[in-house]
Amino acid sequence: MSHCPSLLPSILALILVLGGSAAADHHKRGEAKSLFDGKSLQGWNVSKGEEKLWRVAEGTIEGGSLTEHVPHNTFIVSDQSYQNFELRLKLKITPVKGGVNSGVQFRSMRIPNHHEMVGYQADAAKNYWGKLYDESRRRKMIGELLDAAAVTKAVKPKGWNEYRILCEGPRIRMWLNGVPSVDYTEQDESIPLDGHIGLQVHGGGTLTVQFKDITVKELLTSKGAPSWKGLDPKKESQRKR
Repeated sequence: MSHCPSLLPSILALILVLGGSAAADHHKRGEAKSLFDGKSLQGWNVSKGEEKLWRVAEGTIEGGSLTEHVPHNTFIVSDQSYQNFELRLKLKITPVKGGVNSGVQFRSMRIPNHHEMVGYQADAAKNYWGKLYDESRRRKMIGELLDAAAVTKAVKPKGWNEYRILCEGPRIRMWLNGVPSVDYTEQDESIPLDGHIGLQVHGGGTLTVQFKDITVKELLTSKGAPSWKGLDPKKESQRKR
């Protein structure tokens, strides 16, 4: 018994280490999972009539056309919905003429009987890389680039660009090719913090966009957070804020 006090600091330190590890694992929840098998579009859906605009090509998800004008925005959308997560993917835009624009939707929903989606978008285009756009809702950029010069320098105009998107409760953080681009906290408590992931080809040009290395790691859910459940995406897209 006389030696127990001398062991207490070591025991307490061990408890803290184990507790910290458990907390870290709890926060991670799970390992990153691939959302694309490289061979098929399993786990994704395309709007009726837009099937010819999406395909598997050279081990990537490819959207758009190099020979035909893309008439309007088109999206391929994950079957599964996500709330808190870390999303990573790479994309490359090949333009022929006209608009050269793409993006990655998240915490988003399709608007019924329409080609559009409503929700957050990591934008992908000249002068827009690294920015956070609110598609079909506030219809504007939200948040400020943390370092515009650094983001511009990181862009690979003709190569693969990697997005990392981290959503934790109302906080959204984004990185472009490893460079922090946005750290945004949603102040509107009515905006849903869950939804689908969507890969976009912007209308108005002749172009293809390829996506690969798409992974998502789900994090712990935020209890009581606003959800798309019970909301009409069409009405949300028309509501003034």
